Amino acid sequence: MTTTVPFPTPGPARRLLRALAIVSCVPYLTFKVAWVAGSRVGIPDGSVLLDNPGLMAALNTVTVLMDAAVVVLALLFTQRWGLRVRAWLLAFPMWVATGLLSPIMVAYPAQMAAGRSAPAEPFLDAWVFPVVYGGFIVQGLTLGTLFVLYARDRWSRVWRGRVRDLSPALFRPAERAVAVAVSLLLMVPAAVHVLWLSGSPRGLSAGRIAERTSDFHILEGARLLFVAAAVAGVLMLVFRLGRSLPVKVPLALAWIGSSGVGCWGGWLLFAALMPQTDPAEEATAAMTLAYAGEMITGVLLGCCVAVLLRRRAA
Repeated sequence: MTTTVPFPTPGPARRLLRALAIVSCVPYLTFKVAWVAGSRVGIPDGSVLLDNPGLMAALNTVTVLMDAAVVVLALLFTQRWGLRVRAWLLAFPMWVATGLLSPIMVAYPAQMAAGRSAPAEPFLDAWVFPVVYGGFIVQGLTLGTLFVLYARDRWSRVWRGRVRDLSPALFRPAERAVAVAVSLLLMVPAAVHVLWLSGSPRGLSAGRIAERTSDFHILEGARLLFVAAAVAGVLMLVFRLGRSLPVKVPLALAWIGSSGVGCWGGWLLFAALMPQTDPAEEATAAMTLAYAGEMITGVLLGCCVAVLLRRRAA
């Protein structure tokens, strides 16, 4: 997708959003760089983070690069050179950023309102969580706003009009069948999360069973919220349901929902496959399959969104 629309000079609002997005990355990057360098700031004695220093250093380096990408995106969305970047090169990392940040933006405030529980085993000092997760929330708000403004300037035609204005030719019959099949497949891990949310320990590791506090139930409920958004948004676009709604409503649901399901599932699958020193923390087969199912179905539903964006832009 290319553009012929001149990119406006960033005004005070965009410059402020850009500055906030960049500054909000500082706490997380500071912690991670310090930990890679060997510091234990914010890490209490006996923390599981100290069990495998080599692995944690590698993981911290990867997450530094991931958060640094937020800085690059914030600059890209507010500079003229950002228009020369191919659409998929910025859409995919933004989809991933949405999927990693939006669950935190939903779940963490709810956990704070419910009274966040202390972990059963030492992990991080309590003061670290509001600093880091507060930064993530600011990143999500500022980067998301900058992306919407950038996309409006470059591709506003993609979500113009109402659902009834979408061409039936945007999706072929086989693609509609895939969207339905993937949505049905996503119901399997969703059913597992409903089971865990209802209080059943079936399929959970011993360590996770011991940690079933209000935080656990809020996270499970948030997971189901993203599943509902992904399925509803994609099926509304594919079958032109809710015909009087603006296109941007189901498109936002599909984008946020599919990224939340796919990226959150992928992150949890990655964590589940990491070696554990405590057998009680080893992920069960049910947990691994649920996370893998979310990752795969989330990516496939995201592909449905990509098909619509590409074809409507053309």
